[in-house]
Amino acid sequence: MISIQSFFKISYGLFIVSSGDKTRGNGFIANTVFQVTAEPPKFAVCCSKNNLTSEFIKKSGAFSFSVLAQSASPEIFGKFGYRSGRDLDKMAGTTVKYESTGVPIVLDECIAYFECTLLQTFDVGTHLIFVGELLNSQIIEDSKEPLTYSYYRQVKRGIVPKNAPTYIDKARIAAEPEVRNSKKFKCSVCGYIYDESVEPLKFKDLPDTWICPVCGSGKSEFEEIL
Repeated sequence: MISIQSFFKISYGLFIVSSGDKTRGNGFIANTVFQVTAEPPKFAVCCSKNNLTSEFIKKSGAFSFSVLAQSASPEIFGKFGYRSGRDLDKMAGTTVKYESTGVPIVLDECIAYFECTLLQTFDVGTHLIFVGELLNSQIIEDSKEPLTYSYYRQVKRGIVPKNAPTYIDKARIAAEPEVRNSKKFKCSVCGYIYDESVEPLKFKDLPDTWICPVCGSGKSEFEEIL
């Protein structure tokens, strides 16, 4: 038997993976970025085939990833996590720098960045794994903690976009045996639904400072739905 809940025990960081050039760039929120060798240092990122950034990585032969700060705002998740680069220019209004490969490197709300040249690409079905050799890395903000996937889910109450390799349909989680008197609450601004049957806390137990993980609206903007 496969327990879906066990998937949430695997630890991840959260990053903005970017590629393209000064004319047109794109990026997305990723939680599957990891180091694969030390000498030379190589890193791998996983990207949906449907993601515009995957096209840019293949075309440019390079990519960057920026480590998100634990204090990262809902706005940056809304921009890089839930919007398509086919519909808006994500780099517009974003603090970006360009170094040796010419790909955009996002600096906003991040604590470090890495720039890699593409070495290998692995097709793993719905996603591609890009392996690159590190060319450059720098600390942006040394006083802040990196954001982890666990903190994002449990404290920020964030949700995972469908293109993410770790996306799990909530219906599969709800299907696991559990006796619970649960309710659903809908954000009146963006439509995000907080489903108590798949969340660790009841809505009433969330702190008053809790905000919608998609649009950043306050708890007061949520209404109970049947």
